[in-house]
Amino acid sequence: MNRMVKFLAIATVVLACVSGAQAVEIQTVTVGNPGNTGENSGESEPGGFGPDRICGAVDYVYNIGTYEVTAGQYRDFLNAVDPAGSNPYGLYNSSMDSDSYGCQITWNAGSTTCDFSGRPSGTEADWVDRPVNYVSWGDAARFANWLHNGQPTGQLTGDPGQDAGLTEDGSYYLNGATTDGDLIAIVREDDATWVIPSEDEWYKAAYYDGGSDVYYDYPTGSDSVPVSEACPGGSNSVNYLGSDWAIGAPFYRNEVGCYVSSASPYATFDQGGNVWEWNEAVLFGSYRGLRGGSFSSSGGALHAAVRDYYDPTYEGYNFGFRVVEVSEQAPVPTVSEWGVVTMALLVLTAGTLVWARRGPAIA
Repeated sequence: MNRMVKFLAIATVVLACVSGAQAVEIQTVTVGNPGNTGENSGESEPGGFGPDRICGAVDYVYNIGTYEVTAGQYRDFLNAVDPAGSNPYGLYNSSMDSDSYGCQITWNAGSTTCDFSGRPSGTEADWVDRPVNYVSWGDAARFANWLHNGQPTGQLTGDPGQDAGLTEDGSYYLNGATTDGDLIAIVREDDATWVIPSEDEWYKAAYYDGGSDVYYDYPTGSDSVPVSEACPGGSNSVNYLGSDWAIGAPFYRNEVGCYVSSASPYATFDQGGNVWEWNEAVLFGSYRGLRGGSFSSSGGALHAAVRDYYDPTYEGYNFGFRVVEVSEQAPVPTVSEWGVVTMALLVLTAGTLVWARRGPAIA
């Protein structure tokens, strides 16, 4: 009888862990056509921010998030790893709740949950499916580690060794990294499963049509500038700042996938507009890459030629991310587009651009 009681107790714990590990469902689409050729990301519209490069060539099959990571999914992440609200790695930014552009995740002092109780209007259901914002590259990497580790529950302590199974190891060995210098040095591990997209992975999913072997200028399967309009829109609609907001206060960001007829050729949604999305690229040796524009960008930011960049610790009102699922056999992308010497030369020759511009190239 004692053995049976012990067995049932262990089984209950295991089932609880398995159940908790499935709390967040990341819907993905498969990006096939391995071995496709890339294209010069700036050849059809020179002048995109950041140096041009050949983009989109990926020689393996992978799965990319159909949608941007939502505020509801990020809330569940916070509740899983930091119910006490100690915030040792800065995963929560109070501007999420206090800023009018924020995703309205509320951190309740003295409580064990984050929710949307501080929202300015509407119901919780009105907020959960819009993309999370005010997240840094480091926040995105920790979210990816959590997915890689099976969505465990626990309490972050600020001790990287104790926190390894939650956020500090997995697809990225972060080991407590919270500075720009430390986060720039982080690379995808060989056995990574859930990751921030490499620039090539992101670009291919957004612009490439494997069936026709062509690249489009915009991530809606079109070479025409998308229309800024309210959902559900048409076949080429994006949430960006045209003559006015596509969707104004209090939401600004659309619910993910609401432009039901404006998917990319691989059937991803909102790779243009809503929020800029982090990728793994290192630019000028000091910045992480961003692509896709946002609700506060002009239509020009949606073009394949435009690559933005920012400090990897920066948490912007128009910054979010999506994730990629890769097999353990997929080659690990290099962290930078150029060798050390090339990067050094670029920093020297582009010093004015790098140091004068401390914000997004396009708002």
